Amino acid sequence: MSGPRLASYLSHTECPPTQSDARVARGLVANASVGINAPIRAVWDALVNPEVISQYMFGTTVVSEWKKGSPIVWRGTWKGRAYEDRGTILELAAEHVLSYSHYSPLSGLPDVPENYHNVTVELSQSGKGTTVSLSQDNNPTEEARDHSQRNWEMMLSGLKKLLEGGQQKG
Repeated sequence: MSGPRLASYLSHTECPPTQSDARVARGLVANASVGINAPIRAVWDALVNPEVISQYMFGTTVVSEWKKGSPIVWRGTWKGRAYEDRGTILELAAEHVLSYSHYSPLSGLPDVPENYHNVTVELSQSGKGTTVSLSQDNNPTEEARDHSQRNWEMMLSGLKKLLEGGQQKG
């Protein structure tokens, strides 16, 4: 997934909020979750390993130091058009939670705080597997929220297929 589609699914998040309010939801929130028959360690690696990310995010290249407060950049091509989306790692607790802001210039909206989303991915042990719960805030309408939710469900389904199929590279 890339370009406008990535932008709509990652959508926009508020410019990096302070540490204390990084997980306070704003506006309408899209939620998605999936159970994956893989250990938390493998799921976490898939969330922060750029080589694996590109396999379930449709070739998107992700660059980050994976530290709280560090930038995160998504690059790729969508319908022949290069894009570079950006955000900031808001919270990172290995094998538990990853939260980041996201803005896409391809959204056509100005790069201002109200045009960002916060995306939070939480992992929990579920038997021998892992439950992945994801939320994305600041959706302006119910239609936008539903669209984001469907896209996140599709991404999580790809993550599940990749990890359960054992075919990831990297």
